[in-house]
Amino acid sequence: MMGSPEDYPERIGNEVLHQVTLTKGFYMQTTQVTQKQWMAVMGDNPSKFKESGENAPVEPVSWNDVQEFIKKLNEKEEINVDRLPTEAEWEYACRSGGSDAYCFGSDTDKLDDYAWYIRNAESKTHPGGEKLPNALGLYDMHGNVREWRQDWFGDYPKSSVKDPVGPETGGSRVFRDGGWDYYLGFRLSRSLP
Repeated sequence: MMGSPEDYPERIGNEVLHQVTLTKGFYMQTTQVTQKQWMAVMGDNPSKFKESGENAPVEPVSWNDVQEFIKKLNEKEEINVDRLPTEAEWEYACRSGGSDAYCFGSDTDKLDDYAWYIRNAESKTHPGGEKLPNALGLYDMHGNVREWRQDWFGDYPKSSVKDPVGPETGGSRVFRDGGWDYYLGFRLSRSLP
């Protein structure tokens, strides 16, 4: 199930619960793209939080910047498989295939063990892999920096869908995840940049 039940605490109205079937395999990097990785591919480091270290996530980068990074990464690796995940793929990976509000269940007291957010981040980003991973071995899925999705932002369908990729066009791409400056309610929220 993608989205959130109406009785979830701090649920946002655009999180309409609906059945999604993913039929194609995909890979996710275990951490967010680091400043070091960005430098190796792009030759510069646009990060505001350079003092957080080269293993901290790169930020702030636009969706178009990320597309250029992916293009150059694919050229460098001489393959064409790297891409942003769809919103449905990301949510499945974030929840480790489960349906709870968080990858670890619904107990918000455990969030400090898994995420950097306003309560524990000390107003900065942190190197990836310092918190616990989810059951799929992915780090910082609930915090540190927000993450771009491939999809355009739009309403969720009200019925079951297979391998959704979002609307064909739109005014903005989707961000997912919380960030170092986000509050508890952004556990799986979708937002505009």
